[in-house]
Amino acid sequence: MIPHHVVTGDGPPLVLSNSLGTNLYLWEDQVPALAEHFTLIRYDTRGHGESEIPPGPYTLDDLGQDVIDLLDHLEIARANVTGLSLGGMTAMWLGIHAPERVEKLALLCTSPRMGPPEMWAERIVTVREQGTQAIVDTTLKRWLTDGYDDQHAINWLRETFIGIDDEGYANCCHAIQHMDLTANLDGISAPTLVIGGAHDPATPPEEHAKKIADGVPGARLEILDGAHLINVEQSDEVVRLLLEHF
Repeated sequence: MIPHHVVTGDGPPLVLSNSLGTNLYLWEDQVPALAEHFTLIRYDTRGHGESEIPPGPYTLDDLGQDVIDLLDHLEIARANVTGLSLGGMTAMWLGIHAPERVEKLALLCTSPRMGPPEMWAERIVTVREQGTQAIVDTTLKRWLTDGYDDQHAINWLRETFIGIDDEGYANCCHAIQHMDLTANLDGISAPTLVIGGAHDPATPPEEHAKKIADGVPGARLEILDGAHLINVEQSDEVVRLLLEHF
């Protein structure tokens, strides 16, 4: 499946992969600076944004293959890949299963294994019965540092989340529920930057980012002052680290 995508800028290709519950506009603040140096390829994960919503449940294999299909469609042999949360899981899958397509990786506020599976099963049921509206408030509290919304306009983020198709969201939850990349991290050969958020309750860096950095040979770990959507809270620092890495 070729996901909906937007290509911006000029230079070496850089794929930007969004989190569960967002779309390609998650990276809007980073586009101006990064597009001066790279051909940015932003896309909507299947079931999200303007991408198709094929029957589920989805697997991480499905999400990774979508990126390969997109690169083939754009006639790109190798690309740098950046992913946040679910996007980072997809990026790790590419580094493990399609190393010939990956130049370098940047993994933001993500995890090789998210548990417990029962929590994801409960979320799937809730979203299918009540919609993403039922979990938007608790999700935003886990995504952003306490008080961030008092000083910043985040209505766009709320509207994006509740606008995600319920079935598409639930099917992507299945991919996370059954994912475990821990034993394969040492198979990632691409130079890898791992970025964690010091106040991230969704993927606490000491439990997740550090595990990735310890498992991927030669990976570099950076912890920034922020929560799960670290590119929203620390846009300038994320851009600096990405430019330095890529």
